[in-house]
Amino acid sequence: MSAENLGFLLIGVIAVMAGATIVLMLVRSELAQASGVRSGGKLFLAAALGMGIIAFTVKLTTFTLMATLPQQMINPLMVDRRFTEIVPADWTKMPGLPQKDAIYQWQALPQAAPAPADNPTTAEKVELGRRLFFDPNLSLTRDVSCASCHDVVGGTGVDGRRTSKGIRGQMGGRNAPTVWNAAFQAVLFWDGRAASLEDQAMGPPLNPIEMGMPSGAAVAQRVIEDKTYRAAFDRAFGKGTDITFGRIAQAIAAYERTLITPDAPYDRFVRGDRAALTPAQLRGMALFQTTGCISCHSGANFSGASFVNLLAGDPPSGVANDNGRFRMFPGNDTAYVARYDLAADKGAAGPGSDRGIWRIPSLRNVALTGPWLHNGSVDKLEEVVRIMAASQLGASVNGGQQLGRTVFWSPDDHSVTKVDRPVLSDGDVQDIVAFLHSLSSDELAGRTRRAQARSIAPLQE
Repeated sequence: MSAENLGFLLIGVIAVMAGATIVLMLVRSELAQASGVRSGGKLFLAAALGMGIIAFTVKLTTFTLMATLPQQMINPLMVDRRFTEIVPADWTKMPGLPQKDAIYQWQALPQAAPAPADNPTTAEKVELGRRLFFDPNLSLTRDVSCASCHDVVGGTGVDGRRTSKGIRGQMGGRNAPTVWNAAFQAVLFWDGRAASLEDQAMGPPLNPIEMGMPSGAAVAQRVIEDKTYRAAFDRAFGKGTDITFGRIAQAIAAYERTLITPDAPYDRFVRGDRAALTPAQLRGMALFQTTGCISCHSGANFSGASFVNLLAGDPPSGVANDNGRFRMFPGNDTAYVARYDLAADKGAAGPGSDRGIWRIPSLRNVALTGPWLHNGSVDKLEEVVRIMAASQLGASVNGGQQLGRTVFWSPDDHSVTKVDRPVLSDGDVQDIVAFLHSLSSDELAGRTRRAQARSIAPLQE
């Protein structure tokens, strides 16, 4: 025991003894006479009051230690984070990892997506939005459309590239997220800079790499020049309504709200079909929860950035089911960071941060949308699971270094959390991957299988 702690203990003992002496004298001289108790009662009364003083002292000492102990004793136990926390204004702190016995309610995807009050979904608006989504004239060179990067007819809402290709062959810096089920996300783009589908739809046409148009007015002028759009806008927004960039975005967003996939094996299982998942998928489902994956990928859309809440009704109300839309990634320094160049792009993080801040992506159809991660650097889903387990959860994967129990200190809340780091075998990784496959739409999975069959079919003479 250090001299400092020994001195602190000695002062405490002296204080307790002094308090006990004062209580005893008080009882003998005044309280005992006033209450008429005998000598045995005096001791009992003194003991009762003394215990109260001791209890108060323990509480006071506990509060004092919670305010001072981290700087003196807990710091050596802390995980070295070495990053600058520069985050968006609506950053929500990550909660502690769920306990293995915690109750988590699994949810199926709704049959319809919520729409904002100022852009209700109508059949006429959806049809107009579908046409605009596939129209390459909305790009500067007239050869890139929304569908160029988000193939929703023959594919899974992505282009299959590491990063997307824009006008004049330019390559973007990030992997194209799938547009399927984007309607359930409360924020869009990898960095979460768009607050709605309408906002998101205005981004690519004005991006100098993607579609390259100089202004929203220029986009609207392209549509005005095509006289066949006039009748479609009249049906969607009312006769004689001006064709504007904002209404173009509203129509595209209305169409995208129809691109949902509630037909995955997982959804059938949650709705009551107990044969919908394989034994491996069920094991993976349990691991997905106990390992801590649900800390970020929660809810019906498997994303903390979603606003689906089935308890609010079906279709959902659109109220945010938000336990944190953004996460720091990578959270831990691992060999994967350099191997896949994961820290070069910082996402929504500000200058000076050595970690990225990213919107939590949905895991719906994740098995069909590779390559993966924000830079498209990973080609195998098993590797993605290993990366996320190690980088985000500090897990030991397939015999790697076991980090054991780690202590996290929150200087804002003055709280300590002890976390037992997960240990995953290669079999566990395979089971989690099997579960992720259960999140794939039957329709989209069928498209992928048919496309693969066509690609390997022998040429006919």
